[in-house]
This record gives sequence, C-alpha cells and structure tokens, in this order.
Amino acid sequence: MENKKRLLVFIAMIFLLLLRQGRGNNIQIQNVTIASWEMNEDYVLVQFDLSWENSFRDEVNWDAAWVFVKYQLQGSSEWQHAWLGTTAAEHTVPAGYTCTVGSTTIDTINRGMGVFIYRSANGSGNTSLADVQIRWVYGANGVTDSAPLTLKVFAIEMVYVPQGPFYLGDADADLYYNFYTYGTSGPYLVTGEGEIPLGQTTGYLWAPNYVEAGALPAAFPKGYDAFYCMKYEISQGQWVDFFNTLADSQKTTRDMTSYVAPLWGKYSDNVEWRNTISIISGFATCTTPDRTCNYLCWSDGTAYADWAGLRPMTELEYEKACRGTLPVVDDEFAWGSADIIGAAAISGDEDGTEIISTAGANCRYNYIPLAGGDGGDGPLRGGIFARSATTREAAGSSYYGIMELSGNVWELAVNISNAAGKGYTGLHGDGSLDDTGMSDVANWPVYNSTAISYRGGAWDGDASAQRVSNRYLAGLPSFDRDGRNGFRCVRTAPSS
Repeated sequence: MENKKRLLVFIAMIFLLLLRQGRGNNIQIQNVTIASWEMNEDYVLVQFDLSWENSFRDEVNWDAAWVFVKYQLQGSSEWQHAWLGTTAAEHTVPAGYTCTVGSTTIDTINRGMGVFIYRSANGSGNTSLADVQIRWVYGANGVTDSAPLTLKVFAIEMVYVPQGPFYLGDADADLYYNFYTYGTSGPYLVTGEGEIPLGQTTGYLWAPNYVEAGALPAAFPKGYDAFYCMKYEISQGQWVDFFNTLADSQKTTRDMTSYVAPLWGKYSDNVEWRNTISIISGFATCTTPDRTCNYLCWSDGTAYADWAGLRPMTELEYEKACRGTLPVVDDEFAWGSADIIGAAAISGDEDGTEIISTAGANCRYNYIPLAGGDGGDGPLRGGIFARSATTREAAGSSYYGIMELSGNVWELAVNISNAAGKGYTGLHGDGSLDDTGMSDVANWPVYNSTAISYRGGAWDGDASAQRVSNRYLAGLPSFDRDGRNGFRCVRTAPSS
C-alpha cells in the first residue's frame, strides 16, 4: 500500500512537468512525461520529443543537442540540476541517432550533467525525434520517492569540433596583436594539448602584446582535443529561461535591466540596442527569443555556462572553431575568406523566420542601422544568414558549421595574457551557482580579470575587428554589461 501511495504522488508530478526549449535554430522539447519509474533503484526515465532544424553529420563533424534537466521541489523557489545516468546505455534515442554523456566530478563522484544527442550516420535536414528517454538518478540528488516536484528539460544546439592540429594567427602577422611563430611572420601550428612555450625565442608561440613569456600549461584547453561549441551565441530566450530558474538573491546579481554595481547594465525594461528582455517582479520575458543576447558581461556568461554544465571557451579554441584544420587565409573571417558584406535590411517580422534581404550579406557589423523588421542598431538572431544550399561564406559559417563567430556580438574567451588566464584548466560547470548568482568553478577567471579576450567583433565594429586573428582587445577586463557583448559556451567532448 505504501508503494502505491508513493507511485500516486510521483504520477502527480507528471502534471507539473513543463515544456522548455533552448532557443537557437528552433530547437524544441515537447511532450515531456515520465516513461517509467524504478523506485528500488531511485531513478526515472524522463521522456520527451526533441526536434531542431538544419541538423547535419558529414565526414568531418556533426551538430548535437545538449540536453539537461532541472527540478524544483514543491514549496521551494530554487531549481536544482538533475544528475543523469553516466553511461550512454542508460539513455534511449531513436534509430539513426546516438548519445554520449557529459559528466562532471562533484565531491569526488562522477555525475551526469547532460546528454549529447546527434546523428549516428551522415545526413542533413531537420531532426524530429519522438520518445527520447534520459535517466534521472533522483536518488543521487537526495530526492525521495514521495517528493512532489516540477521538472524542466532544456536543450542547446552544439557543434562537434574534432581532435586535430590547427593554426593560430594570420598569414603575415599584420593584424592587431595576432599570434605568430616567433622568428617568422607566419602562423603557429598547434600539434597537441601538451605544454606550449611562449616567448621571444625562435619557434615559440608569441604575439606583439597581451602575452607573457613562459609555458602555456598542458592543462589549459588549446583546441587540439575534441570539444563541443554552441552553434549560436546565447539567445535572449535562452537567457530568459536561465534567469527564471534562479533564486531571488541570484536574480539580483544577474538582472541586466537594473543597476548592479559594478556590473552596470541595460538599466531598462525597454528595448535597448535590440535587446527586448524585460524583468518585472523577478520574472524575465522577451519578445525576440531567437535574437542573440547582448548586454552580457563575463560573469553573466560564466554563470550561464556553470548553470548549463558547460564552460568558457579559450581564445585558442575560438580560432580552431573558426578555421578548423585548414591553412591560414590572410585577413580571413570565420567563413575562411577576406570578403565581407554587412547586413543592412531585414525582410519579414522578427519572429524567428525573418531573413536578411541585403544582397550577399554574411555578417552583422560596422554600425549599420537596420531597415525593415524591428530596425535599429544591435544584434541579429543566430543563424540568420544560413539558408538551404548556401555556401559557407554566404552563410557566415565557420569550418565546422558554427555561426556568427565573426560579427553580431563579441565572443568573450579566456586568453593567455597572464597567470590568471594560463591557470584555466577547463573544468566544467556543476549546474549550480553560489548564493549571489556567480559561477564558483575552480580556476575560471573572475569578472574583472585581465584573463579575458574579446574575439570576433560585434555589430558596431569595423571589418578588422571581425577577423579571426584579431587580438586587439585581449587582456581587457569585462567589468560591465555592454550592448555589444555576448557569450558562447563550450564543453570538452566526452571520451565515449
């Protein structure tokens, strides 16, 4: 009889399950339910339908959905990260797809933070998966059988960047503070994750400024090993979903619409630089969920990364994500050429279906006021330049199919300027923040650190700022929220 009572309580929980969608290329999670409950082993199978547009797998790499779960106990205002099964066999995806688990060590125990779901064979097109099941080991979270609660399932589009060598820098060392091989004017080849010598010695990695001599430690993520990178910068919808799971004390720090010293911010619930986020009585909304989120400072981005079980990107990983294994092209942008056309006009309502009508446009840059749509100055939605049958250059795509690595908003990354940056070891977020809403992962640069690099330019910068190798703003602390700043997270690829 007691087991039946527990089962009824747990079944009641099903009606509290909420739909969540991680905004990007229309990624959606629907029809969330509990497929089965193994009370003796303290786990449930969370079932849902998963879909996203323009998925792909080819001979080089693939895109994936990073799926994770949050839960809220009845009577609590706090959302917790659900720890999932740590092996792929504990989760079920439809035929033609596979999954791997991303785990984080918490208190010496390996915990499943999320699951990468992706094609198991080459193909492209829209993905629509029914009855995906992931195992939540609720007992590991300390949740009892009879605890009524609410679940939210989140999904973020990611792109797999495979292991391999790549070049840093430009063809002739003429960009702002770009990397090069000392003793030459050419790029530096990264051949592994081992220690890299830095300095003004022939053959060492160097840059004209914002680099300290001495070794770049083996633990620093260099981009040689495989990693996943968000296909798009954090969107306004994703930021709203994140914000609305925070405790009140955390929301105070992360509120971009209010003055929070020393983070500054947007100061308004009105539209500013095309940011439509409004926060009323502690609840965030926006009218353009697919549009890239600006007004993010470093601590905003790292808080999101920690919450999602991801981590910040390094400036070496940024260059790998842009050019892949290809030789350096002089003065290149993320799409592998030195040609660029700025977006000046939008066709259609900005509801996620709008397109850029400027002929040949592949980048949002150079402070061009937009005609049509909502108009104004500011970022565009992620992936707006990609259409069916567009080339890499026309889509503004990186070698691996990652979008807007040049233009739109600045990419904030960990640089190698000083000990604070070089001490970054690539630990992943554990799904929770401290009481003030700050990330608390060891060796992540703090909000006012000079270990931060601004890469890839923004909607207001000139062409030179958008180039892959431009390090002009390496070493500049990210104190405040700025209408030009965004963020993109990564995660080291699971070994299996």
